[in-house]
Amino acid sequence: MKPLFITAIGTDVGKTIISAITIESLKADYWKPVQCGDLQYSDTEKVKNLISNTESVFHPEAYRLTQPFSPHKAADLDHTCVELEKIIIPKSSNRLIIEGAGGLMVPLNESTMVIDLIKKLDAEVILVSKNYLGSINHTLLSLLALQANNIPIRAIIFNGYRDDYTENVILKYSGISSVARIPFIEVLNKESIKRAGASIDALNL
Repeated sequence: MKPLFITAIGTDVGKTIISAITIESLKADYWKPVQCGDLQYSDTEKVKNLISNTESVFHPEAYRLTQPFSPHKAADLDHTCVELEKIIIPKSSNRLIIEGAGGLMVPLNESTMVIDLIKKLDAEVILVSKNYLGSINHTLLSLLALQANNIPIRAIIFNGYRDDYTENVILKYSGISSVARIPFIEVLNKESIKRAGASIDALNL
């Protein structure tokens, strides 16, 4: 099966939480190709600490950049460059969940963006959306970018507090029918992640 690439409509939308929930639901492997900043407690470590199953494997990042900026800036400050051809998908007999950095149009270097990495990895996309003022525009533009690049959209996941006005418009104009909703999780721990997995189970990923 193709890997599932979890991306979002922007920053602080909940990619890492959704990655943990999806991994726990599928007992899948996890890979974050590019980590920017927070190397002492990286997204890989955060997800690992939220997982209960013993089957998931956590693959090392291709790039570990010290600064919490977009990859092209973080890499430059670290006197290196993120090279697309050096990001090699890990070998695994298990389903692989890939967590992106920021949104689709986040630059990896001066000529390629996250959306180019998704195409290179031949992945299907789970797009994480969150209801806030402007999220309709951000979500629909993200979906248009994926469709324009012929990237398969496996599902939209609405993360956090529900807003039917926002969600109904997005689903109407996008035509996406594979949808999950993850309510706001007050206490993040292994048990709450496991409980939230029921919404992912229903997607039949």
